[in-house]
Amino acid sequence: MRGLTFLALGICVTALLAALVTIVVNATFASAFAPFAPTAADGLIPEGAIVTLADEDVPAISGLDPALRDAMRQAETDAAAAGLSFEVTSGWRSAEYQQWLLDDAIDLYASEEIARQFVATPDRSSHVTGDAVDVVPIDTQFWLIEHGARYGICQTYANERWHFELATEPGGVCPEMKMDAAA
Repeated sequence: MRGLTFLALGICVTALLAALVTIVVNATFASAFAPFAPTAADGLIPEGAIVTLADEDVPAISGLDPALRDAMRQAETDAAAAGLSFEVTSGWRSAEYQQWLLDDAIDLYASEEIARQFVATPDRSSHVTGDAVDVVPIDTQFWLIEHGARYGICQTYANERWHFELATEPGGVCPEMKMDAAA
């Protein structure tokens, strides 16, 4: 009887250890092979969220180049006199997030060539380096297109009126826009 008890106990312990090992292995491999999903730590600003240049606790804002962030804040202060506010839809992004956006665009357009007109590769993206910011609403975009050079801020892509970078000295002339992100 005693031998059967030890045998049953041994089988139970072995089964528990096997279950534990299975759980650990599955958890490890599941996270290692799970598809990437951007988070706020990657610079994601969820659709519908209102983020401003004052939201320094948001990685998309805190990751911006300080010179760009300061120039945008100066422009925002002056635009407020015209009743305008700046809402940031995208700022700094991790390279992984940028690659995810590119992969998503390739799926959407069924063409890498077309996707790259709208989404730069991580090694070419000004968002990854913190040198670009996308803003809304449309009135703010038009105001920045007209007045941004006072602060050194320019629209850099002809097909993205929401995308701005420091591209000249304050008071300078903005360079000719690139046709798109692939240029």
